Amino acid sequence: MTSPTAPDQSTLPKQTIVTLDLEGVLVPEIWIAVAERTGIPELRRTTRDEPDYDILMKGRLQLLEDHGLTMRLITEVISTLEPLAGAKDFLDALRDVTQVVLLSDTFEQFAAPLMRQLGMPAILCHQLAIDEDHIVGYALRMSDQKRHAVEAFRGLNYRVVAAGDSYNDAAMLAAADAGFWFGAPSAIAAEFPQFPSTDTYDELFTSITAALRSAPSGLRLR
Repeated sequence: MTSPTAPDQSTLPKQTIVTLDLEGVLVPEIWIAVAERTGIPELRRTTRDEPDYDILMKGRLQLLEDHGLTMRLITEVISTLEPLAGAKDFLDALRDVTQVVLLSDTFEQFAAPLMRQLGMPAILCHQLAIDEDHIVGYALRMSDQKRHAVEAFRGLNYRVVAAGDSYNDAAMLAAADAGFWFGAPSAIAAEFPQFPSTDTYDELFTSITAALRSAPSGLRLR
C-alpha cells in the first residue's frame, strides 16, 4: 500500500484572517462617552489625537484620580453603549467569509459587555489594575501588540487584512498584507496615504473581501 504524500503547500489556498480595531470601528469611543457623562473635556482625547499611548493613558489616569472617578461609574457608562449602527451586521458578514480577530488597546474590563453585544468575537487587548473600585494602573499585554499580532499571524502563513481608524492602528495596517482606514480623521489618512480610506461598512467590506480574493493560490470566497 502506497503511503499518502503531503500536499505541496504552495498549491493550497492561502488561509486568511482579518484584524480590526474596536473603538471607532465597531463601537463608540469609551473615553469620549465617559467625558460626556462626567463633563470632563480632557477625557475626549483618544488615540486619534495622541500617537503615544503611554502619554495618553497616564493623562487619563491622572484625570480619574483628580476627579475621583471610579470603575463603577465607567462600567455604568459602558452599559449604556451599543455597537455602532451596522457594526454587528458588518462583523457577522465578515465572519461568514473568514476569521476575524479584534486587536484593541482597550481593556478586558471595558470590552467584555460590548463583546457580548457583538457575538463574542476574539479580542486581544490589555488589563486594568483596580484597587477598591479605583483604576490605579494598567498592564499592556505587550508593547505594540497590534503589529506583533499581525506579524505572528503572517508567520503562521496567514494572509492578513487589517482595518483601523487611529494612530495606534498604523503599525497594524503596515504589518498586514493589506490595510485600510475606516472613518479615520483626514489628518491621519493624509499622514498615511498608503492605506486606502473607507467611510462606510459597505465600502470596508468590499475593500476587505477584494483584498482577501487577491490571496495567492486561488482563495475562493463564498
